[in-house]
Amino acid sequence: MTELTKRQRQVLDYIQSVQQTAGATPTLREIAAHFGFASSRASADHLVALKRKGFISSEPNKARSLRIITPLAKLRRALVDIPLYGTIPAGTPQGREQDAEGCISVDVATLGYKPTRNAFALRVTGDSMIGKHILSGDYVILEHGPEPRHGQIVAALIDGASTLKTFLIRAGKPYLKAENPKYPDLLPAQELMIQGVFKALIRQVKE
Repeated sequence: MTELTKRQRQVLDYIQSVQQTAGATPTLREIAAHFGFASSRASADHLVALKRKGFISSEPNKARSLRIITPLAKLRRALVDIPLYGTIPAGTPQGREQDAEGCISVDVATLGYKPTRNAFALRVTGDSMIGKHILSGDYVILEHGPEPRHGQIVAALIDGASTLKTFLIRAGKPYLKAENPKYPDLLPAQELMIQGVFKALIRQVKE
């Protein structure tokens, strides 16, 4: 990138400051008023120079669409938004509704796999999966649809109650295994429905 003049740097810093505090890009008139320019034309000239030097970009014919281009912009990877559907017990299965409450945004390389439109996230509660290094408070990313294989971690409904466990097959019959000796194996009395197969883990470090 070409070096900026002192005034261009000041205009760029002002735009960034307004975007961070107000959540919107200042208008040409607001930039002119802030710096005491005689007209909005002076503001426009500075923006043209910042675009030419590669420090900002904007969408044609769209107001307040200025975007700051940082040196790291080219290194950023595409983000994917994965819907978060509440919590899942890693312990004794519980009946609970799993409603969408937001999204987790993460880049594909961090996940280690390419999510499909069937990907979803759940927040773990309980300690029955500590043997697989899944802790209470972690977010698990799962895929709805694929048939689980022996040994895979799954989100499941067992006789109507939700849980996160390891899927196993013994004597041709599926069951769920906890990865903590405090919890027993779970064999369905009536129904075992797989909601999703585990694909990735996200952990928030707590101070």
